[in-house]
Amino acid sequence: MNYQTPPQPPRYYGSDSYSVTNQVSAVMRKVYVRMLIGLLISAFCALGVASSPSMLMLIYSNQLVYWGMFIAMIVMAIVIPARLMKMSSTICLVLFCLFAALMGASLSCIFIVYSLGSIIYTFFITAGVFGAMSLYGYFTKADLTKIGSFCLMALFGLIIASVVNIFVASSTFDWIISIVGVLLFVGLTAWDTQYVKKMAQSNLDPALTDKLATMGAMNLYLDFVNLFLYLLRFFGNRN
Repeated sequence: MNYQTPPQPPRYYGSDSYSVTNQVSAVMRKVYVRMLIGLLISAFCALGVASSPSMLMLIYSNQLVYWGMFIAMIVMAIVIPARLMKMSSTICLVLFCLFAALMGASLSCIFIVYSLGSIIYTFFITAGVFGAMSLYGYFTKADLTKIGSFCLMALFGLIIASVVNIFVASSTFDWIISIVGVLLFVGLTAWDTQYVKKMAQSNLDPALTDKLATMGAMNLYLDFVNLFLYLLRFFGNRN
């Protein structure tokens, strides 16, 4: 989804290693806090819609509403990184929260398809895997650029394969797609974390760090959600 590289922000000079370290820490704290806020918004929206028969009926029995939500999320996933430097920090954050709300509403069906216990269980597994890979991406000295480029190319292949399987409806193919999806978003989690860290180390203009934090939070949020959905195929108990 949203894996476009935002324009490189201008540099400023005269900062020592201590101030750069502090800046990186400040940006990463904002990234994880905003990502958590996004996940909470999605969870509450999903639970709210799932507990309301009228809302479920509105979304899933009305093609205009369902596809409208889907298209709106795609548009925001493109517009936010493309217009990052021209939008205010507040608008970026508001759009991210709106994106998370729409994502949560669109994922409300998982509470009908899967048991609540297996959803919670899978969530904690996802949190553990995500946390481990994000820490790896942050602390590793290895350059993950090649891995990130490969994962981005593989992402397009995964999307195409998923669309094809809608028509083929092969359980074996679906199993393979799920395995590839897990591995893919594990890699993207590490790469996105390292990318945000590198951006924060690039002597960014302090006025732009807030936007970077929102963009980084959105990328990691998408990594988490997609990893969760693919793991749910393995660990979720269907109702």
